[in-house]
Amino acid sequence: MSAKPSSMAKPRFRDASTEGPLARLSLMAVALAFMAFVLLLPLVLVFIEAFREGVPAFFEALGDPDTLSAIQLTLTVAAIAVPLNLVFGVAAAWAIAKFEFKGKTFLITLIDLPFSISPVISGLVYVLLFGSQSVLGPFLKSYGIEILFAVPGIVLATVFVTFPFVARELIPLMQEQGTGDEEAALSLGASGWQTFWYVTLPNIKWGLLYGVLLCNARAMGEFGAVSVVSGHVRGLTETMPLHVEVLYNEYNFVAAFAVSTLLALLALVTLALKTVLELRYGHAIAGSRKH
Repeated sequence: MSAKPSSMAKPRFRDASTEGPLARLSLMAVALAFMAFVLLLPLVLVFIEAFREGVPAFFEALGDPDTLSAIQLTLTVAAIAVPLNLVFGVAAAWAIAKFEFKGKTFLITLIDLPFSISPVISGLVYVLLFGSQSVLGPFLKSYGIEILFAVPGIVLATVFVTFPFVARELIPLMQEQGTGDEEAALSLGASGWQTFWYVTLPNIKWGLLYGVLLCNARAMGEFGAVSVVSGHVRGLTETMPLHVEVLYNEYNFVAAFAVSTLLALLALVTLALKTVLELRYGHAIAGSRKH
């Protein structure tokens, strides 16, 4: 007895590739127009304003001692905060992805906390912890240790707001990879450090590099938290974003936009590095995520 065809027709879903040329071109035009207006146009205007009075004025603004101090401080803070977040991020991701323990969900929540609150609030937290009315502030100051309105406070605020980037890039990658390779290495007599260095680290190197790039970009561009704890001491505790605000408020537009171009170039370099890695090592990155 032959089977009768079903009287209920199966629903058919329209493939996106079957859309007409007009619909596809319209969607592409809307997307490109939006990106040009929101992203490209402001970036172009920054460079136009920076060179409005000519190239000599641009380099004269960058050669100002306060500007050079802001650049140096920004690079110093990033050089301290990014390696710290690299270590903390790898450790947190390894613990979450490779082990089961009480408080795991709470740890994940803490990692996401900087994404959930305003950077200004995080800066105020450090003011409460190390301010003149706190317990820790006067105690540390009695030993000559300055946290607020000094480099340590800026570093702490930057570490806080950039902490999730490395960990959040590694956690899903390490969870997908599982623990099979590590267990095999340990069963063959490898130590914990050898297992991490020769097994875990090669498997996460691309995700780790992505996280470091994003962390570095955010560290150099952070404004809110750093603004609260820095004290805006010109030439001492002003990072590049803070210095841009001061110059703009003083109507020194050429200098403000000149420093802004450096921040924009840092963002573009970060994007370029990420794109180059994807183009050159895309197969390796995909392989590590499917491992």
